[in-house]
Amino acid sequence: MTAQVVAARDDLELGETLKLELDGADGSLVEVALVRAEDGEYYAVNDICSHGQVSLSEGEVDGTTVECWLHGSTFDLRTGKPLSLPATRPVPVYPVSYDGDNVLVDVDAPLAAHQNV
Repeated sequence: MTAQVVAARDDLELGETLKLELDGADGSLVEVALVRAEDGEYYAVNDICSHGQVSLSEGEVDGTTVECWLHGSTFDLRTGKPLSLPATRPVPVYPVSYDGDNVLVDVDAPLAAHQNV
């Protein structure tokens, strides 16, 4: 499967999130938090916190991070790395691209969580 159209560029305000359920190439359903960060860019991370198993799309966005509402762990939207405890494992990050006004996410090609940004 390739990148899937998930939104229009103006669908989300700065700092807003959207929970998505996308089809993976293997037939699985992938829960994704689509975030329009305060830098204006869209980011896509796995919606499930690696610590508390709750939805990151319900968390607060600050800059290019999202905070898990349950225990307060923050994750870098660019790398998936946890920036605060109690989370210690990263969340998958998915490539976002644009086609005109459309925002696309590719859940079959997660980016490495150890990227240096």
